This record gives sequence, structure tokens and C-alpha cells, in this order.
Amino acid sequence: MTYLLKPKFHHPSLPKNSLGFTHRDYEGAISTLCAGCGHDSISSAIIQACFELDLPPHRVAKMSGIGCSSKTPTYFLGQSHGFNSVHGRMPSVATGANLANRDLVYLGVSGDGDSASIGLGQFAHCLRRGVNMLYIVENNGVYGLTKGQFSATADVGSTAKKGGGNMDSPIDMVSMAILLGATFVGRSFSGDKGQLVPLIKAGIRHRGAAFIDCVSPCVTFNNHPGSTKSFDYVREHNEAINAIDWIEARREITVDYEPGTVTEVTQHDGSVLRLCKLADNYDPTDKLSAMAHLQERQAAGEVVTGLLYINEKSDDLNARLNTVGVPLNSLGTNDLVPGAAALDAINAGLR
Repeated sequence: MTYLLKPKFHHPSLPKNSLGFTHRDYEGAISTLCAGCGHDSISSAIIQACFELDLPPHRVAKMSGIGCSSKTPTYFLGQSHGFNSVHGRMPSVATGANLANRDLVYLGVSGDGDSASIGLGQFAHCLRRGVNMLYIVENNGVYGLTKGQFSATADVGSTAKKGGGNMDSPIDMVSMAILLGATFVGRSFSGDKGQLVPLIKAGIRHRGAAFIDCVSPCVTFNNHPGSTKSFDYVREHNEAINAIDWIEARREITVDYEPGTVTEVTQHDGSVLRLCKLADNYDPTDKLSAMAHLQERQAAGEVVTGLLYINEKSDDLNARLNTVGVPLNSLGTNDLVPGAAALDAINAGLR
């Protein structure tokens, strides 16, 4: 479909980073997500972060599962390595790739359905093992590709498109990430690019399991009053022969507020999202205080954003397993077949 291709020409005076790349060199295909989708804002933040970090695009490996969020790697870093796995299995694919080639920068993009439901076990083991990657969950509280059912992160009391209410307690992915052993944990809002871009940059540079939960409104299926993760939408449907969807274009919602303050973001459907940005004197190295602060603010109806926890002395899975420092596909026969004496020593150590 040629209409999805971006024009290759660009202004000759576009700013370049130290590698000589422009912002356009970090882009991908034109997005096919609904106009105003928060996921597109996250893609834009990833592009900006990689451009500012002077990352060679071909040194990045982007991984995803299934869902609207897992489609987004198509829309950024078009010159990078990529693998779109099956539902909920992105973490295990990323783990294997990371062990096979530690030289690449690993970026996993998933959703609240992909990681908090079918992939919850994979999410847990990836973080506890310390896989050296940045794991981003684009969190909208619904299954966007299958018509807006509640996901495991939907808040109690949320109402579905057809009026049903959610009575199940939500999974708080940042609290879980801290408990599981992730050594870099943050949360942001897709419309707060000033906060999200630095978080992504820091997560990419962190050694170990880095996780960012990003609240990302769905413009199509969370249009009802009472939702905390959505915008309004308009949908027209023809069931006679085919289905024709019309998603009303919405202006992107952005915010800019000071650390240590709370802002209320009124969404297109009239619902209000209360964002609480961490104060400058917050200590992200104290795990117990981080957990207590999350619970306290959650009880007050606030969504805490910022760098919630970091362990700057962390290691990663390759260090724990003492793997070789070069990609496995570069090893020769002499490296892979150490000889009878070496094998005898290994076997003796296992007796």
C-alpha cells in the first residue's frame, strides 16, 4: 500500500545529531492507528529520544507482541531490527535475542492486554531475570483490536462501551515491576513529552531491566464517562455487508506542569485524569518509600508519574550467566568445541 510510505525528500537544513542523522532517519511508516491515539505520541517520544541519544538505528532491536501497542514499532525506527511475536510472548523472544547478541540496544513495546493478561508470566520472569532492555507498556485499559473489552489494568468502576462495569481490582504494573526486581521503573503520560522523552533516554541507557508504564488514551473504545484512560470517540457501523468505521479526529491532549504538583487533565469525554508529578526531592533509590508513595497517591486518586525507582548498581542477565561478550553467531568451531579435556572438567564439576 504505497500511500503508507513517507516521501523520501526532506528539507536540506533539518537538524542533525552527531552521527549525521536527522529526525526523519528515526521514523518509520505512516501510522494506521486512530487519529489522536496516545500510542502515536509515545512513538514520537521514542523517535526523539533515539535521535538525541545519537543511537545508530541499525544497532536497535525492537520487539513487540500483539495489540495496537505492538503495531507501533512499525511507526518508528524503520531502519532497525524488529520482531513482532505472538500474543504475550515478546519478553521471551527479547530474552533469547539478548542472550544471543548483547551488542544491540533492546526496546520492547507492549500493551496492558499483551503484558498484564496473557503475557503476565512472561512480563514477570523477564523483569526478575534482569534482561537488559527497556520494556514499555502503552497502557489504555482496554483491548483495542478486539473492540474494547476491559484489560487487567482497567480501574474498578470503569464502564464498558455497552454499559457494563468493571468490578475487578486493577493490576498496577509499576508496583509489580518494583516487586519483581526491575532496577529502573517509571511511569508517564503519553501527552507529557517533556517528561516521557528523558525517561525513555534514561531507560535505554540503564543496564538491567528497565520498565516504563505509559498511560496512553484510546480514542475509540474508552469514550464513556468514568474512564481514566480514554478520550471520546465517534463510531458509525454498517452491519449489512461490511463494516465502515469513522473515527472522529481529536486534537492531541498535552500537559506541562511542575515537579511536585498535581494537574487535572480533562479528556474529550469529559472525564478527568489526575496526574501527580514527583517532586525534585523524591528519592527513587529507596524501594520501600517508592512502594509506600505509590499506594498513598493511588488511595488519593492520583496517578504518580516520573522515575519511581532505580538501582544504579544493577547488573543484567548476561552478567549473571557469565555469557561470552560477543554475539553467538560470531563464534567459530574452536570456541564452540573446547575439546575433550574441557568437557571432562565440566562433567566432573557437575558430579
